[in-house]
Amino acid sequence: MKIHFLSLRMLLTFSLGTIAQATLFSQITDPKATEVWEPEPRKITPVVNNMPPSDAIVLFDGKNMDAWTDLKGNACPWQIAESFLTVVPKTGDIKTKKQFGDCQIHIEWRAPVVVKGEGQGRGNSGIFLQEIYELQVLDSYDNRTYSNGQAASIYKQTIPLVNANKKPGEWQVYEIIYKAPRFNADGILTAPPTITVLHNGVLVQNNTEIKGATEYIGLPKFKAHEKGSLRLQDHGDLVSFRNIWIREL
Repeated sequence: MKIHFLSLRMLLTFSLGTIAQATLFSQITDPKATEVWEPEPRKITPVVNNMPPSDAIVLFDGKNMDAWTDLKGNACPWQIAESFLTVVPKTGDIKTKKQFGDCQIHIEWRAPVVVKGEGQGRGNSGIFLQEIYELQVLDSYDNRTYSNGQAASIYKQTIPLVNANKKPGEWQVYEIIYKAPRFNADGILTAPPTITVLHNGVLVQNNTEIKGATEYIGLPKFKAHEKGSLRLQDHGDLVSFRNIWIREL
């Protein structure tokens, strides 16, 4: 009898709720009652002819490296030629002067035309979100390596959904949507970072949860942090970059 009574009570509660909801909706007869006019989204100029949207922060437009430094805060040591930026091996990584959290990033990169090496030794670089979480850059065109280390992988963590690489020497595009991790006042992780990536227009990371710092050796782990710079890696290969912009979200 107790079971029947509980079932009856649940049924009545559900029925009453359904009736109340139906009554509420039935009272709305004017379509304007469900129109929302405020707030109004601000107007921007979208991407036109591959130019950044009007609310983007341009990090590299082919003219100068004013937005970047080396890891010690000195002038960027990489080379600008023909409106693109190329790694100068053994000069070290570079990073943006400005720090970011949640963001949208557009970045174009190119592996060297002259193919040298294999696996991780071919056209290797990396894009580090907040200097901690690496989206891999690698010549993965007919170049087998470990799957969670190929181009568009979250390094040593998440394999891309497909291999969308172009041939060496051709420009490739990453469109990135990144949500930074959240930590409470005690430094405890409350929400992990997530990333969505389109590689040459193809979805390769779909709201992927980043599991911690992308370590070369060992398991990923988190350490509480604030906003951080965008960092590009010198892995010893002549990888080039162009048309880099970011939108804070």
